[in-house]
Amino acid sequence: MREFSVHVARDARGRGVAALALHSLLDACRAAGHWKLVGRIFPENAASLALFRRLGFREVGVYRRHARLDGEWRDCVIVERLIGSAADGDL
Repeated sequence: MREFSVHVARDARGRGVAALALHSLLDACRAAGHWKLVGRIFPENAASLALFRRLGFREVGVYRRHARLDGEWRDCVIVERLIGSAADGDL
């Protein structure tokens, strides 16, 4: 399992930068023999949730009050994607 974060500068959003970064990350993790990627997304970040769904990630839960941001508690949606032999079922 590998956990990751992708942050795209506000002025670069909507141009496919995050998808490109995630595809590269998936390729690198697959080549390194990793079997799972796990991430967390703020529930109101509809664009990121949609991107991760398109890339084959599934939602597996919600961390309640996972972190404080600007003085407020924030939930995070947990997403995962199996890769390599785990995705193929060849355990």
